[in-house]
Amino acid sequence: MNNSRKIFFFLISIFVVFTGYSQTEITGQIFDDKNENLSGAAVIISKDSVSSILAYAISDSDGKFQVSVKTESESLFLKVSYIGFGTFEKTVQNKSQQLEVKLSPSSEALQEVIVKSEILQQRGDTLSFSVAAFKDKNDRVIADILKKLPGIDIRPNGQIFYKDEPIQKYYIEGLDLLEGRYNLANNNLSANAVSKVEILENHQPVKVLDSLEFSERASINIKLKKEVTVSGTATAGIGAAPLLWQTKITPMIFTKKQQAILTYQSNNTGNDVSGEIRNFSIRFVGAEFDIDKTDWLSIQNVSEPPFSSQRWLDNNVHLGSVNILQRLKKDRDLKLNISYLNDYQQQDGRTQTRYFTPTDTIDLIENTSNDIFVSKLEGELTFENNDDKNYLKNQLEFNGSWNANRGLIDRSNTQIKQQLDNPFFGIKNDLRLLRTVGKQLITFTSNTGFTETNQDLLVQPGQFETIFNDGDSYGEIQQLVSARNWYTNNSAGFTKALGKFTISPKFGFSIQNQQLKTDIFLEDGEEVLDTDFKNRTKFVQSSIYFKNYFRFKNKDETWNLSLSTPLAFKTLDLEDDNFEEKRNLDRLVFEPRFSVDKKLSTFWEVDASAGLRYDFGEIQQLYYGFLLNGYRNLNRYDAPISEKTRQDYSAGLAYRNPLKQLFLNASYSYNFTENNLLYSSTIGENGATILEAIESENTFDAHSFSAGGSKYFRKIKTTVKLNASYNLSTRQQLLNNTLAEVNTQSFVLRGSVDAEVSSWLIANYSGNFSMFTSGFGGNDFQQIETHQHTADLYFYPKDNQYLSISGEYYGNSLSENGDNYFLNLGYQFTFEKPKMDLNISWRNILNTDQFINASNNQYYYVQSSYRLRPSQVMATIKFTL
Repeated sequence: MNNSRKIFFFLISIFVVFTGYSQTEITGQIFDDKNENLSGAAVIISKDSVSSILAYAISDSDGKFQVSVKTESESLFLKVSYIGFGTFEKTVQNKSQQLEVKLSPSSEALQEVIVKSEILQQRGDTLSFSVAAFKDKNDRVIADILKKLPGIDIRPNGQIFYKDEPIQKYYIEGLDLLEGRYNLANNNLSANAVSKVEILENHQPVKVLDSLEFSERASINIKLKKEVTVSGTATAGIGAAPLLWQTKITPMIFTKKQQAILTYQSNNTGNDVSGEIRNFSIRFVGAEFDIDKTDWLSIQNVSEPPFSSQRWLDNNVHLGSVNILQRLKKDRDLKLNISYLNDYQQQDGRTQTRYFTPTDTIDLIENTSNDIFVSKLEGELTFENNDDKNYLKNQLEFNGSWNANRGLIDRSNTQIKQQLDNPFFGIKNDLRLLRTVGKQLITFTSNTGFTETNQDLLVQPGQFETIFNDGDSYGEIQQLVSARNWYTNNSAGFTKALGKFTISPKFGFSIQNQQLKTDIFLEDGEEVLDTDFKNRTKFVQSSIYFKNYFRFKNKDETWNLSLSTPLAFKTLDLEDDNFEEKRNLDRLVFEPRFSVDKKLSTFWEVDASAGLRYDFGEIQQLYYGFLLNGYRNLNRYDAPISEKTRQDYSAGLAYRNPLKQLFLNASYSYNFTENNLLYSSTIGENGATILEAIESENTFDAHSFSAGGSKYFRKIKTTVKLNASYNLSTRQQLLNNTLAEVNTQSFVLRGSVDAEVSSWLIANYSGNFSMFTSGFGGNDFQQIETHQHTADLYFYPKDNQYLSISGEYYGNSLSENGDNYFLNLGYQFTFEKPKMDLNISWRNILNTDQFINASNNQYYYVQSSYRLRPSQVMATIKFTL
């Protein structure tokens, strides 16, 4: 057999849950029909013909092979294949043995496929990508590698998705240092320090639950080249038009017992560094409460352009962050994550808003100039013990911010000043304990926290003259809001395995106490005493619940079924001293959820789920008195406590073939919701909107389709990714006292190509096409199409330098002047000693000074013009360890 026709298949054995199984050694020799040795034949061992591959081997020059297997299965499925010969398949006993395999020639024409082992390896549910195989001359940090890997998608905010689902953990050498803030590592960890990127499919991060609770989520593990790794980046830059600066230092160290990432960053170049500390954590069940900031009040903003902040963000930012992990003992870690962000931003732009009602259209034009002041301190102290028999995690988290906004709205007949002070403080503690007692696993969780905010909005001149001042103009209006929230959620239960089944009953209770106080003042400090404009709301939610979780998996793990049957008695008490109103709602709710995951074969997998959920009103939609949320938005919800009954159904199909570096997925979901409240919007001629809630039964339904795929072509060193989604929804809405059925449709197509065309040329392309349509009943009142295209070319006259050219196009079908073009040039020289990059860039060569964009919602569209950063030149020096 000609050597050029040999196939080198490669797949590694799957992770075995029970490590005590004896090892089986299967050896043998492979011949052709003429009794000649076959070198390069692929030998694959699995539990059966559809299960994941347990082990593999490739026959040597003498046709011999050897495979080691660890599994409890009584029998094994042996498959031997070779190009030009028929596939040999046989079920053998799970015991050490020697075999002779003879392959017969096949008349079927087979496509030749060569799979190099240095690209991608599989070990059970772990896919291991070689960084060296994907790295090109332009790659500096690990994010540059991740965006090329098939199956992985990095969204614009930095969040990582695998097979269209967000990852749940980001490990570095098996340790979760950053607790969801993985952008800090992604954007600063040198690609040269990393050997492999591992995708941990169906990853259960709690070891004691590994064989008890099935996980559909994937995680990422970064494997480093050295046991002791010192890495990081340092950048210093200066530019002009206007005077620009950029500084960044991010040292990091990784050892077996210690990990640390520290950073200080500052710039006025439009780089939004706050994204590096964004938290993408997926919280465990039982931690429903959080201390995220709630904005009761806001100033009118200009919608931000949908591309890099370096094009439009006028900022002056400082960020400091400390992230330290200390391994106290095996599987026992202490972590500290703390950061401080200080940022000053300026926004300038123009918006044209058109409201559609069943009887009329209303136009509003605003020229906006805003000053945004951000000051935010947040941190976590985490102790975690995660071994095979016990799990303990206690996390103390705090979040404080002292934000302030100033704004000026210039309209055809008036100027409106806005001033907002928006401080916030929150603290919480999460505790999760799982302990093995006999043959049971005892569980305990506690989630307790407190938040407080005092917000102050001042608008000059006063608005809603008809309501507040008998139709006469007046100088100013001030809205004060004070809100507090205290909550606790505690539960106890156990988990027990009964053969192929696992049961996890849990009892618990939760209490949430929310208080809202609002007041409105007019000019000269005159307080509005009318009860319709005050709130003294107390809202207490309590729940006693029993949740049971059932799981079934068959012996070869090709079937995974789960059923959750939570039963809860909920009490909601709403009281307002100002209105002397009391409302109470008691409900016994049953919220079952069923999911199934089936492995159809080595490469194909299907899943489906169905669930029922009840949602009840939050205090943000429960206050009786009017509240001025923004200068032209006056809201109140003088109605019963809202109740929603939601049905969710979904199904998905996934294909992943590591042999061909091909990943495909498709999904469909349907949501049907019944509501007891209907929302009424009254829109005035000047765009002023009054939103109220009315007791009236109504429904909402939504269909969502999505499909995607990615493929790596080794011969041309190119990764291609394509994703599409379609959404359709229908709901009822009261607009200017007329009931309308609002329909929306959206279609989004995204794609990218990353190619190393030759040793002297690298090319990247990404594109996005979207279409959004909305209307009343069967009549569409507006359809908007948007396009986004970006292309980058990197020319390498020598290995240590390149010239880059990038172009961008953004357009929409609504705006007459909606075409936006950008052109950029760059030159980079790399010094070997010391290892340093000198980069000179010329951004926005065309000096495009504004971005015109259009977007629409259920019953209105907004056309925005945003002032952009001018053409500018920047020189930076970057060190990467």
